[in-house]
Amino acid sequence: MLNWLLIFVPVTAALEFLMPQSHTLIFICSCMAIVPLAGWLGRATEQVAHRTGEGIGGLLNATFGNAAELIIALSALHKGLYSVVKASLTGSIIGNILLVLGASVLAGGLKYKQQRFNVTAARAQATLLTLSAISMIVPAAFHFLAGPAAAMREADLSLEISIVLLVAYGMHLLFSLHTHKQLFAGDSTNEAEGGHAWSMKRSLLTLAGATALIAWMSEILVGSVEPAAEAFGMTRVFIGVIVVAIVGNAAEHSTAILMAMKNKMELSLGIAIGSSLQIALFVAPVLVILSHFIGPRAMDLVFTPAEVLAVFVAVLITGQIANDGESNWLEGVQLLAVYLILAMVFFFLPEAAEPGH
Repeated sequence: MLNWLLIFVPVTAALEFLMPQSHTLIFICSCMAIVPLAGWLGRATEQVAHRTGEGIGGLLNATFGNAAELIIALSALHKGLYSVVKASLTGSIIGNILLVLGASVLAGGLKYKQQRFNVTAARAQATLLTLSAISMIVPAAFHFLAGPAAAMREADLSLEISIVLLVAYGMHLLFSLHTHKQLFAGDSTNEAEGGHAWSMKRSLLTLAGATALIAWMSEILVGSVEPAAEAFGMTRVFIGVIVVAIVGNAAEHSTAILMAMKNKMELSLGIAIGSSLQIALFVAPVLVILSHFIGPRAMDLVFTPAEVLAVFVAVLITGQIANDGESNWLEGVQLLAVYLILAMVFFFLPEAAEPGH
């Protein structure tokens, strides 16, 4: 357990109050503080999921697991850090389907020679991931093909695409939770973490408390992103795509891997792939809509070419692995290898390659 890392919550608060100029130290401590909080968020969500089945359980885990990313993005959006917001969205998408899913498939595959899951459900999710990639490719193509005149229409185009994505996500929920819920049911036997189930009251109070503390730490984290990036010699895109995304995905990491090791691959895939779908089809559109009311200006869906390419590659290999309804440890290694390659690209990508939105 990483509960000892909770000490970084008061440490971060003290540094913010006593040493507000120590941006690098504050950034490190706030990242360390969010990790155990996200873990508690995921654990409480898993306890709620025990009472709902794997379909709804995976959705709940993805939803509350993404609370950290959403809160961080809202804080950055309010400060006008649009490149950080978009990078964190990209990082969450590729982090969930490459890092989280890859680690889950590897961990489960080392324990079980072959793990199976419902191929129809997996293909449906993989198709929605392709829609996610399309929703990033089209605005970027419009930006580079339409020339200078594109800037005047990008906000409107992004808003309209966001509405389409929200409708598509709503249809996905209807499909997975109602009309075809049997495809996502998985194993009906659920085991409580630690040998006993929490009460619903304890689970909800833990969810509320962890979310509130994550919001506080996220506000501090976002305030130190730019100075920390400069101090570490990293671009804001790398910080957003890799560092912030890994911190925000702590809940998905722990729960998805645990479920894979229990041979519950439906739930593991539902958390990892479902979380990426929720980021692309719900969180990103909601941020675009909210940006019309908060922040210096409206946010668009024009991502950098590197971000678009990363999502496309991640979706491509995930679709290949989810296509046959079974997994093994080698496929986990392949997903992790792609993630490491993309992380290297973002690390060496110069700041000049980031378009100024």
